[in-house]
Amino acid sequence: MRDLVLTLVLFALLPACYRKPFVGLAVFSWLAYMRVQDLTWGFARNMRWSYYVAIITFAGFLVSKERLRWFQREWRCYVMMLLALLIGIGILVSREPNLRQFERYLEYDKIIAVGLFTTAIVTTRERLRVLCWIIALSFGFFGVKAGIWGIMTLGRTAIIRGPGGMLADNNDFSLALSMAVPMLFHLGWTERKPEIRKVFWFSLPLTIITIGLTRSRGGFLALSSAIAVLVWRSKNRVQGLVVAGLVAVVALLAAPQAYKERLLTILEPSKEGSASSRLRAWGIATRMAMDNPVFGVGMNKFQQHYQQYNPDYQRGEEIIVAHSSYFQIWAECGTPALLLYFTLIGGSFWTCWRVRAEARRRYHTSWIINYANMFEASLAAFMVGSAFLNRAHFDLFYHFVCVIIAFATIARREMAEELANPLRSQGGRGEIVAVERAGFGRRTRASAYSAAVPRGA
Repeated sequence: MRDLVLTLVLFALLPACYRKPFVGLAVFSWLAYMRVQDLTWGFARNMRWSYYVAIITFAGFLVSKERLRWFQREWRCYVMMLLALLIGIGILVSREPNLRQFERYLEYDKIIAVGLFTTAIVTTRERLRVLCWIIALSFGFFGVKAGIWGIMTLGRTAIIRGPGGMLADNNDFSLALSMAVPMLFHLGWTERKPEIRKVFWFSLPLTIITIGLTRSRGGFLALSSAIAVLVWRSKNRVQGLVVAGLVAVVALLAAPQAYKERLLTILEPSKEGSASSRLRAWGIATRMAMDNPVFGVGMNKFQQHYQQYNPDYQRGEEIIVAHSSYFQIWAECGTPALLLYFTLIGGSFWTCWRVRAEARRRYHTSWIINYANMFEASLAAFMVGSAFLNRAHFDLFYHFVCVIIAFATIARREMAEELANPLRSQGGRGEIVAVERAGFGRRTRASAYSAAVPRGA
């Protein structure tokens, strides 16, 4: 029955995907992040729905008015394309390139292509809002589903596998949920309709519980980083620290003893098997990178060269992965690729900081400031969490970079329009001059004139 319902829904959406490319991007993102096809049990489970949606959307894009721009002419778009080119060359010059490498590289190119397409299609605040909703609520769905199950079982059973796709591993699943937590918080905080706001508020604590159920130490550190940024950027930091402290105490008391003991191993990684293997993998990755500084050993070839660069290897020993996105891309793709990767991360943070600073000079509070805080916290979660996970080619990260590019363009355009006509009231949901929640503090009010005119004007 699920298969039939999903098939009918997707077939009904295909014409809309053709007529409106943004609808196609929204459906593609829904399939990628909610993995709705994995919730079925029959024929629909193994069908390539994302592939079909992408083809229909691209065909519609070619005949639409939006085809005039394939991607934003923004420097990070070119950095992503250059990074993809370097990785491709690295595969060609690697020792004995194989079919699996080219398959992974094709998947990586698809990730970059979807990201670039996002910068061309997400051109209005409403589109940005809808896309963020889809990402946040897709992960929130799994947070609610697993969180309720965790409460019913009192957290005794860990989540050892995610829903599938890029979220199949429990560590990857916890990383994605940690990036979604700031989105659930800010989208819920700024939503004006009570019934919709309650959906976000209901999903938020259950998603945090689900992150704990994965027993992922990387997920714990990623979530802690996201919460730290949310508290730091709140209007009332003291109140935010108090709330965060109370939540931490409750979580500590409610967490199973086995999970607490696992988290304590973070303090002494050399004394715990899984943590010490990460340290060993980082050392091996460093030797690979130093020996192959330009193009690395080749995408997806860390394990193939593991024995060669592990002087202590013994027959029968488990061959592990790099256990860090940074060491993974350094060893497999080379130093130039690693620098480009850091450039994407640093450039995205810089955009959030700059756009927020520009908005604060003009407004007392606005959706722009909230979204900048949201993206910053999610990026912090990824930056910290991916340091312990083999996710250099994580779909969500590249999509986030491109969503931030679109956000900056939309925000700056709206600020320029407001500056040109400061008395214009925009109205509608999430508007710049609306009464909005800005953080852990109380509501703040700003008149249309005072919110639109820069300070000191």
